Amino acid sequence: MSSPGIGRVPIVRASARATEAGAVPEAPPRIEVSHLNFYYGSKQALFDISLQLPTNRLTALIGPSGCGKSTFLRTLNRMYETQRHTRIEGEILLDGENILGMDVVALRRKVGMVFQKPNPFPKSIFENVAYGLRINGYEGKLSDAVERSLRRAALWDEVKDQLQKSAHALSGGQQQRVCIARALAVNPEVLLLDEPCSALDPVSTAKVEELLFELKESCTVVMVTHNMQQAARVSELTAFLLDGHLIEYNPTPQLFTTPSDPRTEAYITGRFG
Repeated sequence: MSSPGIGRVPIVRASARATEAGAVPEAPPRIEVSHLNFYYGSKQALFDISLQLPTNRLTALIGPSGCGKSTFLRTLNRMYETQRHTRIEGEILLDGENILGMDVVALRRKVGMVFQKPNPFPKSIFENVAYGLRINGYEGKLSDAVERSLRRAALWDEVKDQLQKSAHALSGGQQQRVCIARALAVNPEVLLLDEPCSALDPVSTAKVEELLFELKESCTVVMVTHNMQQAARVSELTAFLLDGHLIEYNPTPQLFTTPSDPRTEAYITGRFG
């Protein structure tokens, strides 16, 4: 529940771009979201959200439970379509093309997703990573592509001698990196992460965070996290959502040290949430 007075502060539209000069190197937008509204049946969950997600940067989405972080993330690859009675308004452009008009299979090839709880298939490590390649008709050498993806997920050295082992036999942190490797195998332009470390121990969390720094070199990353320290460590930009509204979107150092909205300050200092 919000602290007294927090809810009475007028909504201030977050800037379309991160605004702190020099805090984040300029990068063209990979995704542009304009006037996004989202509904579960008659209930509105997101309200008039507009922002740009720059290429090869990691953007963190923070906010209290139920604020719309995961809902917003799922609009970026239309994963919400797996639920009935959902509706979306507005525009989401990926490299200038409206994703609402794209073939959904082609969209999810470009925008991969990793979920909160590791969900490897009941198959071998090799087959987990090769899955997306097979269904997309990959014509290269599968073993090379699997190795490349496992290396990108910082997992190759740990599993290279047990690729036929069930992925379910791995530790939780390793399973999550298998899922990341599976998403990376089809070379997505964007990788969506929905609280990827919430079920992991501190050592596994550190390994995933190290991986995130490397992934930014090759793809745009958008991550929901409940851990504000993690957002501060790994992201260049942070968006704060509250009750389905985008309250503030700025370079991470600016948002955490000199937030522009009193609700952001109240949240990051623990007064609510």
